[in-house]
Amino acid sequence: MAEHKEWRSGLVVLSGMAVLSLACPTSGKLFEWQAQDAKDVLAALPDPFQNGLSPTSDGPLKSGAAPYPPSKVITDLTWAPKERIVRLAKGSDNWPLTWADDDHQYTAYGDGWGFEPFLPRKLGLGFARIEGGPADFRGVNLRSPTGEQAGDGAKSKKASGMLCVGGVLYLWTRNAGNAQLAWSNDHGNTWHWADWKFTTSFGCPTFLNFGKDYAGARDDWVYVYSHDAASAYQPADRMVLARVPKSKITESSAYEFFKGLDGMGRPVWSQAVGDRGAVFTHHGRCYRSGITFNAGLKRYLWVQTIPGTQGKKADTRFEGGFGVYDAPEPWGPWTTVYFTEKWDVGPGDTASFPSKWMSTDGKTLHLVFSGDDHFAVRQASLNTSRAK
Repeated sequence: MAEHKEWRSGLVVLSGMAVLSLACPTSGKLFEWQAQDAKDVLAALPDPFQNGLSPTSDGPLKSGAAPYPPSKVITDLTWAPKERIVRLAKGSDNWPLTWADDDHQYTAYGDGWGFEPFLPRKLGLGFARIEGGPADFRGVNLRSPTGEQAGDGAKSKKASGMLCVGGVLYLWTRNAGNAQLAWSNDHGNTWHWADWKFTTSFGCPTFLNFGKDYAGARDDWVYVYSHDAASAYQPADRMVLARVPKSKITESSAYEFFKGLDGMGRPVWSQAVGDRGAVFTHHGRCYRSGITFNAGLKRYLWVQTIPGTQGKKADTRFEGGFGVYDAPEPWGPWTTVYFTEKWDVGPGDTASFPSKWMSTDGKTLHLVFSGDDHFAVRQASLNTSRAK
């Protein structure tokens, strides 16, 4: 199958059920969709050559549904009852996380007063350290005159991604025209700001996190994802991806941008941001996100907030949905683990599964999300197929 360059598909109707099968030319992987009517299943047919797509993705499904077919590795995700959600740091949101060399997690919040005891002054960007496990953690506010920002909403820089590599904390901020990098050599007490910015796209960049202090990373590169828009408040049709050597994160000239896949299914990179292609597509619904590597399952888990509910703009603090997508590589191919238009609680504007709070087998996770403007934690359990 891999030597053929054409997408191969077939449509059959069995007992009134239409089934579409599609074989990817680069991987040979077979995908199937089902619908009650043939015209519905045909509408799901992906076209990898439209809208800048490449065979990286399995293609978008029709609007209103999950954009990618179900995962064949992770067959089910079950949430703990909403009554068991732990909520701290009332009034603060965002919460990107990274697992640092000192075995603590570091995070940043927006538009709030941090953890109890609250700060006397509301911050647009503040910092905290998370100590302990998901059942007994506590948050400790960190004060940093060189990092803190004032101003609600778009009036101040906000954290969109954090990463620890070699004991150094790296921070991506949005609302910075478009995004600006900062780093700390002393676990968040002092921050240094880059003299350059992403000024094309990358309006809400986030880091791909691996294990403690970047242990278990795929290679010597650091990966950065964003929706393809200049503003963190503007949804996009696609997600984009950049990478940089982990020894050169602060150097703008070292960044490369994902273009797509070659004929052998290998990623193609360019130093020109104008060459960027889609690493993920969901028409009008790509927005803020968080991504981590699940070492137990050897899958990348990408949590993406949906910027609306049932076709309407929603205040995701109190209602809304999101998707959880998985892939074997940072660039895909993506499949859907979980998708909802309306969760049973507000998902907040960002969420992720921190790697420190994953079980060894990768089947017990904890979603950190900013619903109801809190540092909120909810356990999730995964079921998997035999082959991973």
